[in-house]
Amino acid sequence: MEFPEGLKYTKEHEWARIEGDRVIVGITDFAQEELGDVVFVELPEPGAAVAAEGTFGVVESVKAVSDLYCPVSGTVLEINTDLEDHPELVNDSPYEDGWMIVIEASNSAEFNELLSAADYRSYVEEEAAS
Repeated sequence: MEFPEGLKYTKEHEWARIEGDRVIVGITDFAQEELGDVVFVELPEPGAAVAAEGTFGVVESVKAVSDLYCPVSGTVLEINTDLEDHPELVNDSPYEDGWMIVIEASNSAEFNELLSAADYRSYVEEEAAS
């Protein structure tokens, strides 16, 4: 299971990478493993307002349907349209080709409040043990 450094994480198993005032968001390797084969991803339209800890979409797998939670507040600038025809990219490459949305962050302080890779790894290990 991968926990790339340089990313921030939520307890709902989303990752976030900041590039200037843009935040790229997806689900973690742990999340995609728990879900199993992803068969559908529903994402917001570009221009949609999103709020930290609010839902921004849905991911459906052969096992379950799960809400996607936003790590930061802002406006959706871009969505990964490749996921419409190839939702399996979330399983194959959760941190690269399987990214989901790009947000123009309205409060960069929210990004700094997210979990580090080490903190997220500890959180996942604790969750798995309970």
